[in-house]
Amino acid sequence: MKEIKKELKIMMLSIRYSIMREMLNKFTFFSNVIFMVLNNASFIFEWIVLFSIRNDIGGYGFKEVMLLWGMAAGSYGICHVFFARSVRLSELIINGELDTYLVQPKDVLLSAITSSCDVSAIGDLIYAVIMLFVYGFSIPTFLLYTAAVICGGLIFTSVHIIIQSLNFWFVKLDIVQDIIGSSMINFATYPGSIFKGGVRLILYVFVPVGLSTYLPTDMIISQDMGLFAILLALTVLFVFFAYNFFYLGLKRYSSSNLMNARV
Repeated sequence: MKEIKKELKIMMLSIRYSIMREMLNKFTFFSNVIFMVLNNASFIFEWIVLFSIRNDIGGYGFKEVMLLWGMAAGSYGICHVFFARSVRLSELIINGELDTYLVQPKDVLLSAITSSCDVSAIGDLIYAVIMLFVYGFSIPTFLLYTAAVICGGLIFTSVHIIIQSLNFWFVKLDIVQDIIGSSMINFATYPGSIFKGGVRLILYVFVPVGLSTYLPTDMIISQDMGLFAILLALTVLFVFFAYNFFYLGLKRYSSSNLMNARV
């Protein structure tokens, strides 16, 4: 337990320093955050137009779709603010740049994925909070929503780690990585109920946007604690598999003998 607390403390310090580095230029920092919020908000007008034509889309009303968008933005934000390097982990693997992390008395994976921060994604987290108020704020909903966003973000991060770790065995997987990454973002902004059959299976298994976004959204709408238990179990499963899959691949890692230092 002491070892876990130590690793979590180191991880939070790494995240903190990554954000502090990005805040050196405050104008760029705040402008990136603000423009990301505005970029997300611009899509609200499209949905207003759509709902002026139809009463519901796939059983979702306007507020439910906004909740879905908040969940998608929040999950994306958790991944790209706290674990941003998980999206570009392949660069470290292919270029032999994991050396820097291997020589440190820290967990290699946690140290690597928390070594950078996507500042604009903070705007996604702010947007996620705004969408909660659009849907309807209450203490139980807030608690469920917060837990769901964290779980969604961890699943999102785990999927990236799994995909990126394939580079230990294969090279030139950029196209596959880009397709799965962009699919998780694009499909997450539409009600899952509009997808049927094989497409729905793909979105829950191969591109698990259903688990990171659709399931949490349905859980909040229905306030179903059974779905919450399923979400927690799936999150633990994804994190456990991603963590061990990375270290399985790490056994095949070839050092580049780089002498870089990281503070």
